[in-house]
Amino acid sequence: MATEIKVPTLGESVSEATVAKWMKAVGDAVAADEPLVELETDKVTLEVNAPVAGTLSSIDSEEGTDVEVGALLGSIEEGAGAAAAAPKAAPAPAPAPEPEPAPAPAAPAPAATVPAAASVATALSPAVRKLVEENNLDASAIPATGKDGRLVKGDVLAYLEGNAAQSSAPAPAPAPAPAPAPAAPAPTAEQYPPRPVGPREEKVRMTRLRKMVASRLKEAQNTAAMLTTFNEVDMTEVMAMRGKYKEAFEKKHGVKVGFMSVFVKACVVALREFPAVNAEISGDDIIYKNYYDIGVAVGSPQGLVVPVLRDCDTQSFAGIEAGIADFGRRARDGKLTMDEMQGGSFTVTNGGIFGSMLSTPILNPPQSGILGMHNIVQRAVVMPDGSIEARPMMYLALSYDHRIVDGREAVSFLVRVKQCIEDPQRIMLDT
Repeated sequence: MATEIKVPTLGESVSEATVAKWMKAVGDAVAADEPLVELETDKVTLEVNAPVAGTLSSIDSEEGTDVEVGALLGSIEEGAGAAAAAPKAAPAPAPAPEPEPAPAPAAPAPAATVPAAASVATALSPAVRKLVEENNLDASAIPATGKDGRLVKGDVLAYLEGNAAQSSAPAPAPAPAPAPAPAAPAPTAEQYPPRPVGPREEKVRMTRLRKMVASRLKEAQNTAAMLTTFNEVDMTEVMAMRGKYKEAFEKKHGVKVGFMSVFVKACVVALREFPAVNAEISGDDIIYKNYYDIGVAVGSPQGLVVPVLRDCDTQSFAGIEAGIADFGRRARDGKLTMDEMQGGSFTVTNGGIFGSMLSTPILNPPQSGILGMHNIVQRAVVMPDGSIEARPMMYLALSYDHRIVDGREAVSFLVRVKQCIEDPQRIMLDT
């Protein structure tokens, strides 16, 4: 008996994925719950496991295919006899050449165009088929770049853009002035037209995650009234505290004490005082969040991801450090879950670990604030008594949505963070 492998529920607001990698080939034996295929969504990469033990008898969605929730990925023949059943299924094409009489090959020839279109249509993924039908296109006329000549979503979009450019070209031909008109919309990753690859170039299709990051960053720039305010913080006290309790902290909690937990806690103190930075705009309303779910930007091989630490106001420094370390490991392994990427009321990003001295972080919509940390550098500082000392200094940057956060609030928020970092006891006493 054949058991179908289907695309599982992908998470809130995610309805489509791309088949990134098949770990088994047709005819391979599989165990129950063994990873079969890797799907890439806008946010995470997830594995689909075998629902039963048996033999992989068919692959219905090849690598590179866009699939929707519930779409058929493949089938498994259950039981020991499945291994024999699978090879028999492969010769299915045999019936086609079976008609030996000469008239048989002649029959398909006149109607070759119709079956060709039909076969192409049946091979389309749900997302591609929807695009083709909505735009009344002939799928067989679209150049395909997917594996084994399959048509993927990017092919259809490129074809539509090419047709749009051709259809608009004749009209403006007499007057070149209209030519700049198509450049008015802000270009996104999907809008750049394809071009031939040079001899010393390599073309690699953007991952779904990379495209989503590009789209969301551009959305933030186009939607929010984004502004950045800066300050600098003296890291002397935090570094002294870290050095004093480093060994005891790691021995007791099994995790190293870093700067991120201190900054997350400092942000919670400041967010309580300036709730607009912890809010978001929804239509004509402002939603104030009475919780502190802090997103932490983490680099991964697939791109930037922002897993969320929940209820940071109730978490200990050790809990936050352990959570961040766990996110970092699983981001590198592609093991973050969809739920861990959802929500978040504020974001902290640390470009300092890569050597960044100063930057203007981009908002993570629909959030209204993001704090950028930078590297620690010894700089000459004039002390209150007029003396000059070399102190470990860090630049901080707060990007905020000016539609909801006033300049006074933003500056005061950053000053509050600075106070908590320069005197960590304020965090413990919330003063």
